[in-house]
Amino acid sequence: QVSLVESGGGSVQTGGSLRLSCAASGGNSNYWKMAWFRQAPGKEREGVAAISSPGSTSYADSVKGRFTISKDNVKNTLYLQMNTLKPEDTAIYTCAAEIHWANTPSLFPDDYDFWGQGTQVTVSS
Repeated sequence: QVSLVESGGGSVQTGGSLRLSCAASGGNSNYWKMAWFRQAPGKEREGVAAISSPGSTSYADSVKGRFTISKDNVKNTLYLQMNTLKPEDTAIYTCAAEIHWANTPSLFPDDYDFWGQGTQVTVSS
C-alpha cells in the first residue's frame, strides 16, 4: 500500500523559506514520478513542481526561480525547497505520486494515482 506523508509546513513572513518533505512508503519511489500541488481557499488545485522518474523537473511559472523540487532515492523522500515566499503562496501543499516509470514530469493532477494528506503553508505580509 502506497503511503505519502507530508511535513514541514508552517507560518512564515514574506521573504522567508520553508522546506516541505514527503515521505513515501509502499514501494520503490526511485522509479516514481512525483509532484507537489497546492490549493488555496476558493481556488482550484494547482501543480507547483514535478519531477520525473529519471529526475527532470518542471515548475509552475509562479514559482520558477523560487522553488526547487528534489528527491532523495535513499530516503524515499520528496522535497520542496521554497524560498522568497509570498502571501500568494499560502495554501495546503500536497505531494502526489505515480508509481509507474515516466520520462517526463507532469503538473496535471490526473496523472497521479496516490496523494498525501497535505500540509498547511501560511505566508504573512
